[in-house]
Amino acid sequence: MLTPADALTRLDAALAAARAAGADAADALYVGDGATSISVRLGTLEDIGRAEGEEIGIRVFVGQRSASVSSSDLTSAALREAAQRAVAMARLAPEDPYAGLAPEDRLARGPLAELDVDDPTQISAATLKERALACEDAARAVAGVTNSEGGGASAGTVVMALATSTGFRGGKRSTSHGLSASVVAGTGSDMQRDYAWHSARYLADIEAPEDIGARAGRRAVQRLHPIKLPSGQMPILFYPRVSASLIGHLVGAITGSAIARGTSFLKDKLGEAILSAGLSIIDDPLRRRGLRSRAFDGEGLPAARTAIIENGVLNGWLMDAASARQLGLAPTGHASRGTSGPPGAGTTNLHLEGGTVSPAELMADIKQGVLVTELIGMGVNGLTGDYSRGASGYLIENGVITRPVAEITIAGNLIDMYARMIAANDLTFRHASNAPTLRIDGMMVAGS
Repeated sequence: MLTPADALTRLDAALAAARAAGADAADALYVGDGATSISVRLGTLEDIGRAEGEEIGIRVFVGQRSASVSSSDLTSAALREAAQRAVAMARLAPEDPYAGLAPEDRLARGPLAELDVDDPTQISAATLKERALACEDAARAVAGVTNSEGGGASAGTVVMALATSTGFRGGKRSTSHGLSASVVAGTGSDMQRDYAWHSARYLADIEAPEDIGARAGRRAVQRLHPIKLPSGQMPILFYPRVSASLIGHLVGAITGSAIARGTSFLKDKLGEAILSAGLSIIDDPLRRRGLRSRAFDGEGLPAARTAIIENGVLNGWLMDAASARQLGLAPTGHASRGTSGPPGAGTTNLHLEGGTVSPAELMADIKQGVLVTELIGMGVNGLTGDYSRGASGYLIENGVITRPVAEITIAGNLIDMYARMIAANDLTFRHASNAPTLRIDGMMVAGS
């Protein structure tokens, strides 16, 4: 794996090769990664793996025609060949009036923000094994746990660098650490599984293995003896480990490409109230040690904190350069890409804020409802906003969580769901996308 500085030198060579081959403009992206992972089961090592790879992607423009190629061979000769192939492909491609690099006057300039995403701590495979065993052991020690799907620990490093023929050059090195356990409780026909995990940029920020494992064990035991509910309308609470999926559906509907194609249920909602007053959805790529923190986007534009929804109102679309041109707008610094194709648009560290009551207060007046802790399937229609997913969790009766619930389907329409959404004040930053406990009244539950 190259250092960011060495990667930029290779990218400069790739761009020079593209220009020599006849490209009018080009950009090049390097991604190198290495990860060690350990899995254990029932106290025994089950698998150990080490994966490494690196690749350079070259995107070229010949007039309004473009093409992308990638190569895992980073020698000068291979990069020259890749650039020549890309230019030849571009000359055969159809013209695209929106094709092109990001506007030069909008590129990130000067020193890039330091986001503290590179942990210098070295961890051995032996230590990873110890951590995975400790996590699984803690889960298996919970009374009622009868089997294990395993524990795992991992550590990885990624180097990413981007250079454009318009003068942008930037790179970063980042690290990640992870720890998890998944166990089974019960016997015979009444067995339930659950899990817990944590990931962070720095090893020191990961929860203790014993805490993660014990939580996995408790969750599995708490799900024993689930009941089935009769069908009907009732309030649904989304537990934080699943609530962020709701803002993920919203983000997918406001990308520039979805708006340009007219395939989004929110295409006519710009400037309108989508959520309740007081709620905001924030994308913050500059969060220190964030799991998706970055100083620049996939096209070299500066990254900045964005209030996608502020005080309930949808402020704008998430756009890369191409979708921005198609919509007659400016790119927003949300381009995201890999080495084998053009950029799209996406978010980084995303969260929903503005909740003012505790989860207990949020459910206090519910006579009968469901706290959803797990969602199954992907039954969301991005064109209409219709929502239908399998779910399990816990019954809420007279404001108190009582019995586990399984094998239900919850359904509604996302526009109506967002309008009725009420947030609790238990937001924590554990994942790339974070949301507090969320309540939505009037959802349909299909049960027995």
